[in-house]
Amino acid sequence: MTADLRFWFDPVCPFAWMTSKWVRSVAAQRAYDVEWRLISLRLLNRAVDYDSHFPPAYEAGHTAGLRLLRVAARARAEHGSEVLGPLYDALGQRIWEVGPDAGAVPDRIGPLIADALAQAGLPPALADALKDTAWDAELQAETDEALALTGKDVGTPILHFQPPEGVAFFGPVISRLPADDEAVELWDHVVGLARFPGFAELKRSLRELPQLPALGVTADQAGRTEDWHGGSRRQKK
Repeated sequence: MTADLRFWFDPVCPFAWMTSKWVRSVAAQRAYDVEWRLISLRLLNRAVDYDSHFPPAYEAGHTAGLRLLRVAARARAEHGSEVLGPLYDALGQRIWEVGPDAGAVPDRIGPLIADALAQAGLPPALADALKDTAWDAELQAETDEALALTGKDVGTPILHFQPPEGVAFFGPVISRLPADDEAVELWDHVVGLARFPGFAELKRSLRELPQLPALGVTADQAGRTEDWHGGSRRQKK
């Protein structure tokens, strides 16, 4: 049975995490079945010179994301695709729903993945895949599959609604989590716009910082904006 929605994520992208929380709210209210899939910002940017295109911490962050995705790929291979949703949730909680003093993901990746696997009910031995590059070909193929639906000049997340014939799009990139009633309304607007065959792009680069504890941004700070991509895009424009 085909899922109602496919959602490609890299766990180190804050905008993907925010969008995933919104999608989980919509899925619960609409009884959608979500298939969680893997896309690597590090592999997507494999030909990019990080020093000239990104702030200093991005290469290490994207590489940490690749390492976590290796574990996710192994978990799926050994325990089925249904484990990806709980594993992503566990990772996101430990990456984004913690205070800014928790430390950078690359510096705490071992304990982080151990705790996430435990929360998702998965064997701790899966963490051995962190350094196993044998999973990279599968992750590259899945990244390429996502980009084939949208074009190459995008990042994370990528959504495919009502696959295989339904509409696919990058984003939407949101900086705050809507209330449950607003979540469904926003979803209907996004899908309605994306379904129009002539729709190409709606964009602005001046954004609010995502309202996530790891970034030190709370709801009372709404309106803080800057030209900040947060790792969601393929490359900084």
